[in-house]
Amino acid sequence: MGPPWLSGTGLNLINAHTAPQPADFADVRATNLAVVLRFVRQNAPCSRADIAASTGLNKATVSSLVADLIDRRLLRETGLTENRVGRPATMLVLDGSPYAAIGVGVNVDYLTAVAVDLAGTELLSWRRSFPGATATPNQAVAAVAALARRVLSRVGKEARQVLGLTVAIPGLVDLNGTVRFAPTLGWRDVDLPGDLAKALRDPGFPVLVDNDANLAVLAEHRFGPHGGAANLVYVTGDVGVGAGLIMDGRSRRGGRGFAGEIGHIEIDPAGPVCRCGRRGCLEAMAGVGAVLRHTAPDATPAELEPEIDEVVRRATAGDRDVLALLGAVGRDLGKGAAVLADVLNPEVVVLGGYYVPLSPWVLPPARQELGLRSCAPEVGGTRLEVSTLGYGAAALGAAARLLDSIDSGRLPAHA
Repeated sequence: MGPPWLSGTGLNLINAHTAPQPADFADVRATNLAVVLRFVRQNAPCSRADIAASTGLNKATVSSLVADLIDRRLLRETGLTENRVGRPATMLVLDGSPYAAIGVGVNVDYLTAVAVDLAGTELLSWRRSFPGATATPNQAVAAVAALARRVLSRVGKEARQVLGLTVAIPGLVDLNGTVRFAPTLGWRDVDLPGDLAKALRDPGFPVLVDNDANLAVLAEHRFGPHGGAANLVYVTGDVGVGAGLIMDGRSRRGGRGFAGEIGHIEIDPAGPVCRCGRRGCLEAMAGVGAVLRHTAPDATPAELEPEIDEVVRRATAGDRDVLALLGAVGRDLGKGAAVLADVLNPEVVVLGGYYVPLSPWVLPPARQELGLRSCAPEVGGTRLEVSTLGYGAAALGAAARLLDSIDSGRLPAHA
């Protein structure tokens, strides 16, 4: 798509895959609507003149686009400002109140559901226990569909239009949303989008599926304290360990959608056997499962959270064995973070999931090891931080993916 200020017909658009093609007026207008919507999201409150001056669109075009977005209930006017030269200007902010984006996260021991409006305001956030490690794909579809129906009922009572449902899965998800391999859930080649759409009786909105780390990093980028970082990595802290990548301000998933599997970087060739069959992977050395292998070897996935709470209790009480264990986990995490720092050079690596409650004991040795292991001067500027978004980061990111779709020009019909 060409630059946003293209308007009218008779223009040519060129991309990497096609020869010059005549620009379609509807496509250009959709692009320009998205440009205006993104500008207001980032700069609200702002005026029509601000939009025109910053985007290069002429004032008449901006007025037409803003009128369309107000008609769709995507923007609203919010009074006048006199803090400028000339006549007072009518200011614009995001509206989006008639809409809801829904995200659901699936894990080995719980489901999370989040709904947000177009401005990113949280409408609900629920967490439910779920035997993910033992549930079949059909049982999981039924559980996710039941939770989704409850969310739909809640937002339906508020007369909101649902923009879509996105589901976060801890595993390899291809570009079509098929779960190719989710080892912690025991799934292979599950058409989750199709199965869920059937379970919801073809709901009339998009049903999407993606990897949990890919979605969690979207949440960090949109809602977290490091959202200004153009290069950001989110590391999941559950039984599995994966990474979601934002590079140059954009989500990066790789050629087939499988990028970010840092849990299977070899840390110690003589280390414990990993679920992938190899030895000494980061996941086997520093995942939450590695912690519980020492502190609660007989724990089931359903007991994951209470057992982590017990680890926190023992560490707080000064248990030397637990402190030594968490120190080793932190050092191994630092080795993995050093690989990320040297290969990707992100500004921030964010630790999420169960790493958050363990962070007082895991983060200091991880940071120290990162500094020792990275080849770049001053670690290439990479910082190691802890997520502030809680256990619902992947579900929040699942909803954020739908907001990103709106920002890229896939606008809902008139409300």
